[in-house]
Amino acid sequence: MTTSGTGAAPPTREQVRQAMTARTPRNYITWITLAFMITSSVASLRAAPTMAVYGLAAVFLYVVPALVFLLPTSLVSAELASGWSGGVYRWVAEGLSKPLGFLAVWCQFAMTIFYYPSLLGYVASTFAYVINPALASNGVYVAIVIVVIYWSGVWVSSHGTKTVAGLSSAGLIIGTLIPAAILVVLGIVFLAQGNTSAAPMDSSHLLPQWTGIASLVLIVNNFLSYAGMEMNSVHVNTLRNPGKEFPRAMFLAIGLVLVIFILPAVAISWVIPADQLSLTAGVMQAFDAFFANFGVSWLTPILGLMLIAASIGGMLTWLAGPSKGLLTVAREEGYMPPFLQRLNKNGVQQNILVAQGVFTTLIALLYAFIPDVSSAYWILSVITTQVYLIMYLLLFVAALRLRRTAPDHPRGYRAPALGLLCVVGFGASVAAMIIGFVPPAQFSSGSVGTYVLIVGGGLGIIGLLVPWLFLKLRKPSWRQPEASNDVPTGEEG
Repeated sequence: MTTSGTGAAPPTREQVRQAMTARTPRNYITWITLAFMITSSVASLRAAPTMAVYGLAAVFLYVVPALVFLLPTSLVSAELASGWSGGVYRWVAEGLSKPLGFLAVWCQFAMTIFYYPSLLGYVASTFAYVINPALASNGVYVAIVIVVIYWSGVWVSSHGTKTVAGLSSAGLIIGTLIPAAILVVLGIVFLAQGNTSAAPMDSSHLLPQWTGIASLVLIVNNFLSYAGMEMNSVHVNTLRNPGKEFPRAMFLAIGLVLVIFILPAVAISWVIPADQLSLTAGVMQAFDAFFANFGVSWLTPILGLMLIAASIGGMLTWLAGPSKGLLTVAREEGYMPPFLQRLNKNGVQQNILVAQGVFTTLIALLYAFIPDVSSAYWILSVITTQVYLIMYLLLFVAALRLRRTAPDHPRGYRAPALGLLCVVGFGASVAAMIIGFVPPAQFSSGSVGTYVLIVGGGLGIIGLLVPWLFLKLRKPSWRQPEASNDVPTGEEG
């Protein structure tokens, strides 16, 4: 091969790409930052007042789902991420098939279409509690807040992964860790002053009262509190030593998630009697009542703004994760048209985010036309989880099969008792999907058939029909496997 002189052959496209990659400095994030991103996408104080109603039994209601869902999901994802980069698509594609891999990453992505309106609906209600509580039930106000914050999030995400990582970590610290610590410290001070706990703290109250199907729904619904632990695996290549650092980030995230969920709920139960806690009034009412006991009600609006920061940080994490995984498979296999495969100058899949935003905006506008905002919130939340559970079912089956078909494939971490973890996680996901068709008390229409039809329709259309149409209509010209190498693994601007 000629290497010098005027007759030198021009470099190939691959050689040019490799040369550019070698000259481009790699920007990494630390495993602690990734742990914060994982925690931010999962943990929240939103459920603390609801779980505080159960007093000491809240520990049981969080620990059991953690054992049968959080632990399997986290350990299985840690093994897969340490062996195969690319997130759930790569895992399911290698373990089962490429079409099922697309279905998995689509469900992870598509659930956010419903997740953002429900999450930002909570943000709107929380902000209303700070400025004017009457606005919380105003559908037009809620719709405006959802649209403005979502598109602001798209603008922030367009600046790259490192920007998102910094903001989501800050949101977690300011809006979740600090408020959680305040709740726990004030609760301890309350008891230290000689006050009696509002909720019994003896061993006879460790378990919740059994009330049949309602108790089962309560336990299974808490499975979904832990959904999203695997989502940030698409950022595994932004770590310097993915094989060791991703499992480390996952274990730290598990600890943080459990602390954030359990301790604030128990602390609230020390101060506020269960019959004074509303299941539907939201976390702000709980903070207000909590602070009133100490004469520091002026902290309520400040905590409200901090909680909003946490929710926005979590939204940014979700914007950065699933859409990036979808972009990779769209380019490699041509499952989506070229328009949705384009990157902006910072190497971010902005067109996917914009397309998603159009549908998110349309759903947000429903808040302006549905009289009962609470019913809309709960129905969207249920559809969100149902679509997401399809991905988990595929994830556990793929992980089990990969351990059998590729036992010698290099893995930085091997989950102990993987077979048991996958069986338990799969069973928990199936149980959660079945329970999802049981109408909650928040569904005020009273028609079980209508509820099942809405949830089943949302699951079938968004989770199955749309990805099938993408597969059916795709064209050979949509494949850009060489362009998939241009998808950044770190910050590009």
